[in-house]
Amino acid sequence: MDIIVCIKRVAQTAEAEVKIDSSGKDIIKDHLTFDLNESDTYALEEAILLKEKFSGTLTAVSLGAAETDDTLRIALAKGADSAIRIKAEDFGELDGYKTAAILKEVIKDLKYDVIFTGCIATDDYYSQVGVILAELAGIPHATLVTKMEFVDNKAHVHRELEGGLLEHLEINLPALFAVQTGINEPRYASLIAIRRAAKKEIKVVGRDEISAEKITLNSNLEELFIPPVGKRAEILSGSMDEISTKLTGIIKEKGLL
Repeated sequence: MDIIVCIKRVAQTAEAEVKIDSSGKDIIKDHLTFDLNESDTYALEEAILLKEKFSGTLTAVSLGAAETDDTLRIALAKGADSAIRIKAEDFGELDGYKTAAILKEVIKDLKYDVIFTGCIATDDYYSQVGVILAELAGIPHATLVTKMEFVDNKAHVHRELEGGLLEHLEINLPALFAVQTGINEPRYASLIAIRRAAKKEIKVVGRDEISAEKITLNSNLEELFIPPVGKRAEILSGSMDEISTKLTGIIKEKGLL
C-alpha cells in the first residue's frame, strides 16, 4: 500500500504571548518555538501503522520554509521512506484552498492508495486543506476520523460528529482521511533513527517544478487582532424560574430579543 501524509510545521502558541506584526496579517515569530502540528502527529503515526501492516511506501509532504526540513526529518526518523518540501516562499500569501491546490499539483504524479492529513492546523485553524485536497484530487474523503480498518481495498472509518455521535463509513480507496487527535499513540523517534534521517535527501520543489499558473487565493486575510479581554462568564444562581428570569433580562439587555 502506498501512502502520502501531509504535515505542517507550526508555531507553538498555547503558552506564549502572541503579538501581531507590523503588517497586521501575521504574528511575530522570533520568540516562538516550532513543532509538528498536533493532529498531523497522529496522521503520521496512522500512516506508519498502515505501512507496517500492509508494507508499501510512505511519503511525507510539507509546504513550508527551509526550517520545515527538520520536521520532515522527524517523519523520516519515525518511518517515512521519502520526504518532499514545497518552497512556501515561492507562492506568497496562502490560504486553505491555495495550500491544497499546491499540494495537489505536487502529489498528482505520485502513486498512492491513501492520503493522510491532520483534521486541523493549530496556527490558522482553517480545517480546510484535507477536504479541498480530496475534492481537487477527485477522491473520497472522511474528516475527524477516530478509528480505521482496511479490508479488501476499502476503509471502514469511524468519524466524530457533534453531540458525541459517531458515524461509520465504508470508503473505497484511493481516499483521503483527516484524522483526529487521540486516534493512536504517536511514537518517539529513536536517536539512531534521527541520525540516519539527518543523512537522507529531502526533495525540494518550487514554482518552477509545478504547474502553478492557476493556483490563486480563494480568500483574503484582512487583519489579525488579539481578542479583547473581558468578562467571560457569569454564574446564575437561584431556582429554575429565577435563573430563567435573570437570563431573559440579560438577553434583552444585550439587545438579542
